[in-house]
Amino acid sequence: MAKEKMTGLLVNGSVRTAGVTFYTKKGKTIMRAATSNQPRRNSRNQFVARQRMKQTTALWNALKGTEPMFSGGKSAYGRFCTLASTLPVVFTPRQGEYATATLLIPGMPVSDGTLPSVKQNLDRVDGTSALTTDLKVTALGRNEELRIYCLRQTEENGTPQLRVSYASVPRRGEGSVGGNTYQVLTQADGTLALAGTCFADDNTGWALMRVDGDRCSSQTVVTRCRRYEAFTTEEAMKRSAESYGGLTD
Repeated sequence: MAKEKMTGLLVNGSVRTAGVTFYTKKGKTIMRAATSNQPRRNSRNQFVARQRMKQTTALWNALKGTEPMFSGGKSAYGRFCTLASTLPVVFTPRQGEYATATLLIPGMPVSDGTLPSVKQNLDRVDGTSALTTDLKVTALGRNEELRIYCLRQTEENGTPQLRVSYASVPRRGEGSVGGNTYQVLTQADGTLALAGTCFADDNTGWALMRVDGDRCSSQTVVTRCRRYEAFTTEEAMKRSAESYGGLTD
C-alpha cells in the first residue's frame, strides 16, 4: 500500500482523529466522517453476548490474583473465556449498586490442564460437613501438589462480590484456606475427603486441583450458593436492558 505524508503523519491504513478518518486507497488519501448517526444496535442476542462478556471479565478479575492455570488456548484468559461461555448469564444494570456485582456460579472453571480431573461433592463424613472426592490417596504422585480454592460470595456496600483464595492441602492432618480450617481424611474406600464446618457454608464454593510442575487438572466450582439466580431471570434481563437504553429489533 502506498504511503503519504499528511500533516506530519505517515498514513498507512487509516488514522482516526477529531471525528474524521483518513485512509489510503489506490495511492490516494481519502477523508471521511468517523462517526455515525445510526443508533447502536442492541438486539436481545447482542445484549446477552455483552452481558456474558461483562460477567466473564468480572469472574476472571476475581480469579486472576490466584495465578490460575489454564492451558489449551492462546492465553489463560482466552481459555477461561471459552470455558466460562457455558455458564448461565447474569444480568446486571449499567449503574447502581449492582452494576459491579460479581456472582459465584456453580461450575465456574478454576483451572484447565492435562492431569486427571477430581470429581468433588459437598457431602458429610462421620456427621461432619465435607468436600468428598473420587481421588485415591495412593494415586497422588510423589511430587504432586493439591491446591484448594475457596470462593466466597460476599456483600460489600450492598454489592455482591466474589473473593477467591487458595492454599496447598497437606497430605494429612489439618489445613486452612481463606480463614477456614479443615481435616484431611482418607475414607474407607481410600479416597480423599476434607472435613470441616466451612463446607456447610452456602455462600462459599470449592475446588480441589491437582498440580505437578506446570501441569494441572481441569476443575470447576462446587457450591450450594444460589445468589446468582436472581440475576438470571427474564425480569432481571429486562431491567438490565432498560438501563442500557432498551433492546432494538
